[in-house]
Amino acid sequence: MGSGVARDGRVSAATATAMGAGAILLWSLLGLLTAASGAVPPFQLAAMTFLVGGLVGACTWPVRPGAMRSLRQGWRVWALGVGGLFGYHALYFAALRRAPPAEAGLVNYLWPLLIVLFAAALPGERLKPAHLVGALMGFAGVFVLIAGRTSLTLAPEHAWGYGYAFVGSFVWAGYSVLSRRFGHVPSDVVGGFCLVTAALSALCHAAFETTVWPQTTSQWLAVLALGLGPVGAAFYLWDTGVKRGDIRFLGVVSYAAPVLSTLILVVAGYAEPTLALAAACALIVAGALVATWRRR
Repeated sequence: MGSGVARDGRVSAATATAMGAGAILLWSLLGLLTAASGAVPPFQLAAMTFLVGGLVGACTWPVRPGAMRSLRQGWRVWALGVGGLFGYHALYFAALRRAPPAEAGLVNYLWPLLIVLFAAALPGERLKPAHLVGALMGFAGVFVLIAGRTSLTLAPEHAWGYGYAFVGSFVWAGYSVLSRRFGHVPSDVVGGFCLVTAALSALCHAAFETTVWPQTTSQWLAVLALGLGPVGAAFYLWDTGVKRGDIRFLGVVSYAAPVLSTLILVVAGYAEPTLALAAACALIVAGALVATWRRR
């Protein structure tokens, strides 16, 4: 349909895929907004931003009673949602504590490739060579990007950090693919997932970190923007995308997030343009084209 909405009120597959791609665009702002938020510790920042993200949905509940009723879900839905959001971020933060950020980030970015592989197990889906090749090209692009910014050395003493990042990639890929099996669950429930994640992050902050508040108005605005966008609206968009869109294509184009993030940092003056960035862009664009290729 031209409006992108089916007769039953659900968005079409093309619209859902576009919404999922919108989440990837919002995630590309993570680097810039996190850098602009000052020295707030990771779990504290997660607690603050997930609280904002949860309130994005909760503020509509009084005028949309049906949205609040969507929170009445079985334990499997809550375990998947909270396990995906909080579990992934907790593992990623743990990886950054136990391993260099570049190496941890590279290992963690196996999740788009895993989404492409795991999606083959979904009803009506099958793994096509074009999707696998596209995902591998995307991962190669991220490798080139990170290797061009720092020397990659997978040192044995950082094995625990790499392990956390590796498990975290499986958690996010599993959350994304398994969400499709709960396609009947409204995306309004994501607001509840965010609020519980905020509470658990606050507990981790109290246990492991020292509180550091933003020091300037611009830093507070960056935290608010994180909660409204990359840690707020993005999860609602991603939920719709993976439930009703082309999940394999979303897995491939997810590799655009770190490259777009670096481009934004370059434009904002936080990073310098490099040949590695150009090569990464070329690989990821080529991978997306391969993944969408339709043989006649």
